[in-house]
Amino acid sequence: MTTTTNPTPTAPAASTFDPDRYKRTTHDQWQDAAEAWHRWGPFIDEWLGASTELMLDLAAVGTGARVLDVAAGAGGQTITAARRVGPTGSVLATDISANLLDYASREAARQGLFNVSTLAADGELLDVEAGSFDAAISRVGLIYFPDQQAALARMIHALRPGGRVVAIVYSTADRNEFFSIPVGIIRRRAELPPPAAGQPGPFSLGAPGVIESAFTAAGLVEVEAHVVPSPLHFPSAKECVRFERESFGALHQMLAGLDDAGRAAAWAEITDGLNRFETNVGFVGPCEMIVGVGTKCGPSPH
Repeated sequence: MTTTTNPTPTAPAASTFDPDRYKRTTHDQWQDAAEAWHRWGPFIDEWLGASTELMLDLAAVGTGARVLDVAAGAGGQTITAARRVGPTGSVLATDISANLLDYASREAARQGLFNVSTLAADGELLDVEAGSFDAAISRVGLIYFPDQQAALARMIHALRPGGRVVAIVYSTADRNEFFSIPVGIIRRRAELPPPAAGQPGPFSLGAPGVIESAFTAAGLVEVEAHVVPSPLHFPSAKECVRFERESFGALHQMLAGLDDAGRAAAWAEITDGLNRFETNVGFVGPCEMIVGVGTKCGPSPH
């Protein structure tokens, strides 16, 4: 994870934003939400399956590869990568939350994948051997780093020349209403200011050209971005709300200033807002992901 592959709190206004406090809050909420995120893992892996496979394809993750997974969360994409690399390869899953990584470790062991290791660490300060990985991946994690350039720098440091960084991010809010509608309702009810430009949040790398610019600024070459439609399918809007209510720690953080009645009213309005996406085949929540890729300068040894 996000830090992650997965959602963390939307930042406050620029004048009050404290990155250290933000990281502490992010750590604490993911320690608390780890069980729910793991429990919803099969759904998350199906929902993000197409973008995950594209991420691993673009990263050239194959037999024998050494993969760094940053903000790995409970490790759904870690497991997929470990199957690809096989016993001659390896995957190091890192995340700010040790509780999330515990689930990743246990699931890898349960599936007989002994090529997975974990490291609880801040991705902006990640200390791994230089040039020791063939690929660095992040599924819905890079968007939540306060200093995305620092996180990219550590990923690039870890790569061999010719290795690739690949990240999955949300596109724009209007293309991800399953998430942006709840965020907007809670922000209004809790009287929270909008996030300032350049601050972390779910849509911080989603505008056209933004992830490409970030990768280029970090020194990556052969930069590309691929759009992947990723609608969420549930029997009803209520089930989507249950998913978000149980496992999206960001929304709970935003609701913290409301009393019980205020929180209940917010969730009721969110359900009403998402009801518009119910169809004759169930709930279809609008979601669109972007998969960005860039290559570390230098010749590949392969």
